[in-house]
Amino acid sequence: MTRDTPLLARYAEGLFWMARYLERVENLARLVDVTQTFESPGHEIESWFALVRINADEAGFAKRGLIPTAESVKFFYLLDHDNPTSIPASLEAARTNARTLRPLISTEMWTQLNVFHRDMTRIAEAELQGDRLSRLCGRIKEGVQAHTGITDGTFFRDQGWFFYQLGRLIERADQTTRLLDIRYHLLMPAAGEERRIAELTQWGNVVRAAAGYHAFRRVAPPGFTPADVVAFLITDTAFPRSVGLCVTQMEWCLTQLRRRYGLRGTVAALERVEDLRAGIVGRPVEQIIADGLHEFLDRVQSDLIQLASEIGTAFFRDWRPLADGQGQSQSQSQTAA
Repeated sequence: MTRDTPLLARYAEGLFWMARYLERVENLARLVDVTQTFESPGHEIESWFALVRINADEAGFAKRGLIPTAESVKFFYLLDHDNPTSIPASLEAARTNARTLRPLISTEMWTQLNVFHRDMTRIAEAELQGDRLSRLCGRIKEGVQAHTGITDGTFFRDQGWFFYQLGRLIERADQTTRLLDIRYHLLMPAAGEERRIAELTQWGNVVRAAAGYHAFRRVAPPGFTPADVVAFLITDTAFPRSVGLCVTQMEWCLTQLRRRYGLRGTVAALERVEDLRAGIVGRPVEQIIADGLHEFLDRVQSDLIQLASEIGTAFFRDWRPLADGQGQSQSQSQTAA
């Protein structure tokens, strides 16, 4: 039985983007949930619009004619089908890609994605309020996690698997930096014990939002500091959502595509990911913080965008984000050829 059938470029592209869009859905639900957790009385607008800024969506938000309020930001990301960076739009894009991938993906993957998509089209405005919003975010996360588990158990491990993993890992690393960036300003020196305890509570919630609380408590000192959280989410190569582990796994996927399938187009992407890994894993977190955490996260996001562009340029039919000069936007998305 032959197993070296070439993978069509449109299938590689579809798998890459399906994985990215679904990972984006889960991580956006995490960002919304953590934003509500950090919402400060009297500063609700500032807290919620920070989510728009961190996703570089200011222009899109203004174009939709929305006023910066907590309710409009929730609508923008959870209900607005015309916002290309929203959860409904991302899920629709993932389903569209899955439809083109029916010859490759399992029936279980296709069925679960359709059920999940139908559930998300029925979100009511009342679900954006109070504790119901947190429960909605939990339902969204569970839907994507169900897809991930079904994919892991049913998807054939050929070239397509590696392109799927690359899309998921690039999106996950990018979103982890954005989750961390929301609270980077908490690294300002604390004034008094009460302020210090409040800050550590919020940083603990950041780890919870990344689904890493129990893993973090296994390795963190009892009196952990914000720097310990930063190190865990950026450099720890044992935590699945850390930027360091994602980058290490990207390098492995690219290496497998080169060695097992002879894809020479991986050279530029491998060089980029090796530089990324060296700058993340081999750099003390104290130096990252001292040089400016926000600036460091911006550079990582930019490098991830360029890495995706190099993969797309080498293997896909048309890499429009790079050609259109959209490379610096978080909303980097698939454009039909």
